[in-house]
Amino acid sequence: MSGHWEHFEHGADIGVRGLATSKAGAFEQAALALTAVITEPSRVAAQDTVAIDCEAANDEMLLVSWLNALVFEMAVRHMLFARFHVAIDGPHLHATAAGELLSRERHQPAVEVKGATFTALRVAQTDSGLWLAQTVVDV
Repeated sequence: MSGHWEHFEHGADIGVRGLATSKAGAFEQAALALTAVITEPSRVAAQDTVAIDCEAANDEMLLVSWLNALVFEMAVRHMLFARFHVAIDGPHLHATAAGELLSRERHQPAVEVKGATFTALRVAQTDSGLWLAQTVVDV
């Protein structure tokens, strides 16, 4: 299994969770779950790439920084992303996000994500050996 994403219930907001065999893969899957809050990821073409760099004191803060950087890039570029490549080196994350300009007709966005929160924030390796990266996003 290379990884997967899922949502989980949390009041009025939405939990995003990424699971993968590596920490970087779990961050990629969490980003895909973020996109899936807005639209079906398969509707988003990987036409343009954006480089994203983050730094944080620990893995949990790095996940929040990563997801908030994606929210920022989506807002200022009017884009959606559906393909991610993440590399994590200690407190540093370097990534590329591939996507396209938002098309309301084709993407049919459900909600606007305002940002990642510290609620249910967790980055850890599970008992099964998979990496988990999760938090709740404010919509």
